[in-house]
This record gives sequence, C-alpha cells and structure tokens, in this order.
Amino acid sequence: MRMSQLFTRTSKTIPADEQAKNAQLLIQAGFIHKEMAGVYAYLPLGKRVLDNIANIVREEMNAIGGQEVQMTTLQPKELWERTNRWDDKVVDNWFKTKLANGTELGVGLTHEEPIVDALSDFIDSYKDLPVRVYQIQSKFRNELRAKSGLLRGREFIMKDMYSLSRSQDEHDRVYEEIVEAYHRVYRRLGLGDDTYRTYADGGYFTERFSDEFQTLSDVGEDTIYVDETKKIAINEEILTDENLAKVGLTRDNLVQKRAVEVGNTFPLESKYTDALDVYYTDEKGEKQHIIMGCYGIGVSRLVGVIVEKFADEKGMVWPKNVAPYQVYLASVGRDESILEHAEVLYKALTDAGIEVLYDDRDVRAGEKFADADLMGIPYRVVVSGKTIASEQYEVKSRTDDQVQLLDQDSLMKMVART
Repeated sequence: MRMSQLFTRTSKTIPADEQAKNAQLLIQAGFIHKEMAGVYAYLPLGKRVLDNIANIVREEMNAIGGQEVQMTTLQPKELWERTNRWDDKVVDNWFKTKLANGTELGVGLTHEEPIVDALSDFIDSYKDLPVRVYQIQSKFRNELRAKSGLLRGREFIMKDMYSLSRSQDEHDRVYEEIVEAYHRVYRRLGLGDDTYRTYADGGYFTERFSDEFQTLSDVGEDTIYVDETKKIAINEEILTDENLAKVGLTRDNLVQKRAVEVGNTFPLESKYTDALDVYYTDEKGEKQHIIMGCYGIGVSRLVGVIVEKFADEKGMVWPKNVAPYQVYLASVGRDESILEHAEVLYKALTDAGIEVLYDDRDVRAGEKFADADLMGIPYRVVVSGKTIASEQYEVKSRTDDQVQLLDQDSLMKMVART
C-alpha cells in the first residue's frame, strides 16, 4: 500500500468527544471512524489490525478442534422465550426489532440458543459428541453508557465458542483445553504476562463461577484481586471469605488491581440444551443430558486494549504480529535516485512477503516521521541521499526508538513478521 493511494489521513487534532486514549489515537491515525457513541467503523489500517487479531484467535481455536460457523444476527423471539431470556427484566441489554408483519426479532447479543438449535439437527448419538463450534462476528448490546472507545461498545466484534459434551468430566476437560488456548492467544498478542484467569460471577449464563480473563490496565473498569504466585485472580464482585475458600485463595495473598476484561468462559451445565429439548442417546440407548460451555473473546476490544497498553507520547505501538504493516517505508527527498531506490526496496520487501506501507507523498520528512510514530508500525525504514551513499538503510524500531543502519539482507531478516 502506498500512502498516496490511501484514502485515510492522519490528524493533529484530538477528537473532542473522545476521552479514551485508544479511541483518540485510532481516530487520529485514521484507523477507525466513529459513527456514534459505542459504534465504530474500521478503516483500511484498522481493519488489518482487527483481522490480524482475529486470525490469531482463529488459529488457536482451530488448534483445539474448533469448527468455525457464521450464525445469523436476527434471532426469533420464540427461541429465546424457551430459555426465559427474551424478557428485558432477565436480559436488559437486548436490541430488538420487528418484521413488516409485526413479528418481533432480537438482534444478536449472544448465541447459545441459536447454536443449540442448529446443532440439534446433527446431534443424536454419543458418537456425535463432544463438539466445539465458534464464530467471529458482530454482536449488539444496548449499553446504557457506551464509553472508553473500543473497550465498551454497542456494536463490537467477538469470538464466541460453544462446547457440547457427554458428561461433566468431559466438559471439564474441554473447558480447560479452551482456557489454555486463551492463554496462548494473550501471549501471542503480547498481553500474556498481565492477563489473569479471574474467578467471577456467572451472571445470567450460569449459577457456577465463570472465568474472566482480565488484563491489567489503569483504564480498566474492573477491580480484581490477584494472587501473583498462583497467577490467578478473583473479581471484587464475588470477593467473600466463602468464595475465597471455594477457589483456594487467601485474602492476605491478594493484591488489588485495575483491569479490562478481554475474555470469558462460562460452564453452562445442561441449562440451554434441556430448555431446547436437545439430548443424546448413550451406548445403552438411554437419553442423556448434554453439558455445555460458552467462551468469548472480545476481538475488537483487544484492539483498544493493545493501544492502551503499549502507546506512548508519540502514538500507538503495535506488536509485530498485530500491526497493520511491518514496515513504514519513507522516502526523504524528491531526487530521482532517491525515488528509484525507494521503489526498488519497496518491491524487494513486498516480493519477500513483508507487508509495507510506503510513504511516497511529497511532504516534509518530519511529517512522515510523525505519522510513522502515530501509526505505531514496528519499523520505520528511511531511504535518503545519505542512506544511498552509505549503501545502507536507516531503520528505527518503534518499540524502543533504536536506530540502526542496515544493509538489505540484514533489514529483511529484522523486519520479517514472526
């Protein structure tokens, strides 16, 4: 991609209606566009970041046997009435709409009921289980206060997985496999050291404890208490002596922290499968309950969390495997030899499979460098009269601001995405 062809532009102005750093920087850098409070469009650079995170999640879900589906956004009222989740007194953040004939519909906020309904056509025998299905799609929740940029929205991208198992023991094994996959996701995103499995209230999903995955952050809405030795935590909402005893934590070993929830897992037992009359037949031909779990990761929320976590006074700082491009290539000067050398390097990098945003604009070097810092692309590579003379390229790492002069082979090895 060439900057001269990119329709978005950076801005020096901080959005007046945004208080959250993640939204301010993403809008300034041209990654997202705000439609309304809690609703953002992803522009080319932002979409690349979103897709990179989604692909990491997808790879880890596939690695544990997840099968990807794409469920519908519109939901029939009757399906949710069977589980007592249509009533706003039970679930208070529905978006609802109507067909022209007056039929009421829900706008998807989660998919336990539709998933069970769809799988009911294919699950009959014990041989059909266990099953893990997931999707990565938009969800809609009628938040009273949509704030904090991408950290709390009315429309957002989520990965939601659902497991169906033959027994509680089988469910527990599947559940822990998925939890470990979550830890791998957060490690790959550079958040692993600061993300804790956190005991929490199951809400309207379950009467058992759920697990939240909480990333430490000063802008977090949640207060958690961390056992730094055991690497687990408990949400303040359920911090009682009784609950501490249940989960094997001691109050004296806990440290209070602020955090952002970046994922959750819920044991559902047979609540939804029973309500929708979905069972399986065991080896003896007897009807048995199906034990279910659900598992969410806020993909678009992670975009905001990563910005908040790594940004500095100059702009965003993306991890290599999340960044929209690996290299921000800047030509400095308009001499024909400079432009020719920049074109040659641009082609060499792209031919090697390295993703490059080439700033070929006729603007001052300072403007290009400021944009490179704001966008947070891992490496800024400069082609100038000086670098041509030295037969090397000036390479700056966005992570630590270290500048090196490298030949082309060394440059290729450094900037390749890992």
